[in-house]
Amino acid sequence: MAAAPDVEGVRIAELVAALSYAADLGLGQPMAHCMRQTVIAQRLAALVGANEAEREATYYLGLLMNVYCHADASEQAKWFGDDISFKGDGYDMLEMSTAQAIAFIIRRVGSHGSVPARAKRLASFAASGQKEVMAFLTTHSTLGSQFAERLGLSDEACRAIKQGYEHWDGKGVPTGAAGDQISLASRLVHFAGPIEVFDRRRGVEAAKTLARRKRGGEYDPTVSDLFFEHAPTVLAGLDEAAEWDAILDAQPVLSRRVRGAELDDVLLAMADLVDMKSPYLAGHSRGVGNLASTAALIYGMSDDDATTLRRAGYLHDLGRLGVSNAIWDKAAPLGESELERIRMHPYLTDRMLARISSLGQCREIASRHHERLDGSGYPRGLTAVSLTPADRILAAADVYHGSTEPRPYRAPLDPDQASSRLRAEAKAGRLDGSAVDAVLAAAGHRAPVRRTWPAGLTAREVDVLRLVARGYSNKQIATDLVVSPRTVAHHVEHIYTKLGVSSRALATFFATEHGLMGSYESEFGGTGKMGSMTHAETESQQ
Repeated sequence: MAAAPDVEGVRIAELVAALSYAADLGLGQPMAHCMRQTVIAQRLAALVGANEAEREATYYLGLLMNVYCHADASEQAKWFGDDISFKGDGYDMLEMSTAQAIAFIIRRVGSHGSVPARAKRLASFAASGQKEVMAFLTTHSTLGSQFAERLGLSDEACRAIKQGYEHWDGKGVPTGAAGDQISLASRLVHFAGPIEVFDRRRGVEAAKTLARRKRGGEYDPTVSDLFFEHAPTVLAGLDEAAEWDAILDAQPVLSRRVRGAELDDVLLAMADLVDMKSPYLAGHSRGVGNLASTAALIYGMSDDDATTLRRAGYLHDLGRLGVSNAIWDKAAPLGESELERIRMHPYLTDRMLARISSLGQCREIASRHHERLDGSGYPRGLTAVSLTPADRILAAADVYHGSTEPRPYRAPLDPDQASSRLRAEAKAGRLDGSAVDAVLAAAGHRAPVRRTWPAGLTAREVDVLRLVARGYSNKQIATDLVVSPRTVAHHVEHIYTKLGVSSRALATFFATEHGLMGSYESEFGGTGKMGSMTHAETESQQ
């Protein structure tokens, strides 16, 4: 497995751009909606004469405006059914009268559940629902500004995110700020988002009509007038301007890079952001990442590999944001179409992170956390031959941690029940036995009775020693065991230290003397490859 991506670090702008894809999904919009609104807002910023700090704030608000729109998705789903489709359809209310907008909301509130449940929900909405829905936006802006602070964004950017839902006429949230009390970046992006949707769905004239209708109400009249005058230019070539590389190049101020502990902090902030998707998930991603990292060290991986696994754990559930809470929080059995949507979430994680090359290893591991050794997993139905030890550890860590958390259809399992579930999955051939052992050890469970190897060698070190004795190079061993050459070198160093030897010949002699050689090829079908068997299967036959 490759080393942790710390040499050059990761640009903050890359991480924010990846999160903008998550916001797109949560809003029920196609990917690149937030990038397109950022381009529109930046072009308007140039027309209005924004200074550098305002342009920087506009850039980050454009990408992060709705990054917490899922924070109360559970409550949204309670009222409106599919929270994602509701937000996607919500843009239509911008051209409705007040009476039409109220009728639209009432229809959505009464659109799902049994007849008695609908009646009860409608009555509750009239009493308290409207106030609760307005509080959603305050929650989104508050969490968004706190997240911006965790990223180390400028004060101007944090202020803009805090004011993202304010209206020019003072009827917005969270404070009812009006006019020039609202930051320029907030006025620009609040305008640009709906304009992008109307232009994409209905064309330039529809966008211009919206700008004129909301002028002086929701929207800054100066911004509306500038758009009305320059609309064709502002909206020209959005697809090209909103591509990944173009968006990163358009950043007004060079983004700082984060690495090491600072990168971990940012990824942890992203993990916590994702886990706001459902109350059942609070702390899930950080827990899975930390558990997988500890298990990796127990398994015998290097510190760098454990770091990569921890980061993969932090990121593994990004794609959850693309699936409605009407599915995630459903207590009843899911239908086939609902299951298919769930099966897509690791793929969405993969796509959101695909352009951040320095997180490539983390992305690959994260996107495989629901794959299983027997091919029964998703989204690609990979089998054992394709799954690395890191993939297997993250899968086991995710199952264990998820088992100890509540779900809408069951209470949390106690540690012993979770352990039993994990072992049953290994016995059934879905999870790797050695990965399960490492995860359970990391979680504080006693390991099962296992063979004691000479000189304190671990089972993985015995695997490596046998191949060293056969004359394999570190690179060849890495290929056979599906790890990185650096990890192999780490194992070899530890083996030589434990054996008190300094050469392959002496290591071979030790292995032969202690009965570690001679049965290798017959045990594994003469292939010389370990990858076709799990470590647990290997140990059971020795």
